[in-house]
Amino acid sequence: MLRITDDIVIRDWELTETFSRASGPGGQNVNKVSTAVTLRFEAARSPSLPEAVKTRLRRLAGQRWTRDGAIVIHVDETRSQARNREIARERLAELIRKALVRPRRRVPTRPTRASVRRRLDAKARRGRIKAMRRPAGDED
Repeated sequence: MLRITDDIVIRDWELTETFSRASGPGGQNVNKVSTAVTLRFEAARSPSLPEAVKTRLRRLAGQRWTRDGAIVIHVDETRSQARNREIARERLAELIRKALVRPRRRVPTRPTRASVRRRLDAKARRGRIKAMRRPAGDED
């Protein structure tokens, strides 16, 4: 069981952990012990998450979101299988916490009349400068 917030708890059946041999330093340990962890969370089928959170989670997960609606997190940072499991679960919890936050709606604003006037004046000034660079008698 993975507790995200006071209200949201991910049950064990929603999580699948598989272990494999990790690459990198570790001597003979690397060749013998399966320390890398691949955590799979069935996000699309999860009854714990509201639909709005699932939608945001899909966008945040990016390539970690599979076609069948699962999030896959692979960790092989440490030589300890237990620590790699903790890191994978922390990453999943953090991803879900980010998805819980509703983004603020952007309120479209209009430029002030003075700023529009300044912009148009600057464009006209620039145009006059460029016109002065042209050879004389090159009027269109």
